[in-house]
Amino acid sequence: MKRKKILITNDDGVFAPGIRFLIDIAKEFGDIVVVAPDKPQSGTGHAITFADPLRIKCIEESENYVEYSCSGTPVDCVKMAEYIAFKDHLPDLLVSGVNHGSNASINIIYSGTMAAVIEAHIDNIPSIGFSMNSYSHKTDLEPARPFIRKIIKDILEKGMPADICLNVNIPHAEQINGIRISRQAKASWKESFDNRIDPRGGHYYWLTGHFHVEDQGEGTDIKALADGYIAVVPIQIDLTAHGAMKSLKFLED
Repeated sequence: MKRKKILITNDDGVFAPGIRFLIDIAKEFGDIVVVAPDKPQSGTGHAITFADPLRIKCIEESENYVEYSCSGTPVDCVKMAEYIAFKDHLPDLLVSGVNHGSNASINIIYSGTMAAVIEAHIDNIPSIGFSMNSYSHKTDLEPARPFIRKIIKDILEKGMPADICLNVNIPHAEQINGIRISRQAKASWKESFDNRIDPRGGHYYWLTGHFHVEDQGEGTDIKALADGYIAVVPIQIDLTAHGAMKSLKFLED
């Protein structure tokens, strides 16, 4: 297979173990450009920086590899990569992650990892986000290596289906049972705030909460992870509720 141009980013920061692991796998398939945040940007969603300047720093450069840190969000990183490294030809693939923490179900809405994927998809770049169902940076990622490799290889060889990108979530397990094409489970965060008092008597708050899964059906990403499978969810950016359009025709009267 002809070597490809691959863009890599994340939201945990350029030195996070997950992105180093993903870089190591992707190097087999193409020339690599890394543009990743210079600090953790988890939970930033699709935020962009426009009220402050963006700073980008080249960390490493060799014949088939260049790596930058960026002061902005994951979406900023994609935009900067296109401006600096891919002016003449967009990358053949963007991969984001491996995120330290699940981005299954509703978590995709908050995820900087998946925001980078969606941003690249908007620009017609085949894009995949990888996330591990563990927040620990010490989690052993090796059981996922052959599966991540297979997904990257297959998409590069066979192409991405039109109008989608992929949200890939990996179970935290010593042995992974395989890959399941899944749907996004219906779930939500039930938040609360830990109210504390600072030394000057002022109040401050830490966001806390628990993850509530409302969808116990088969075929979801949450079920796949629970059964020890990698969940691959095809994602689209068209948020139109097409099925509701006809029922709202009364508004036109």
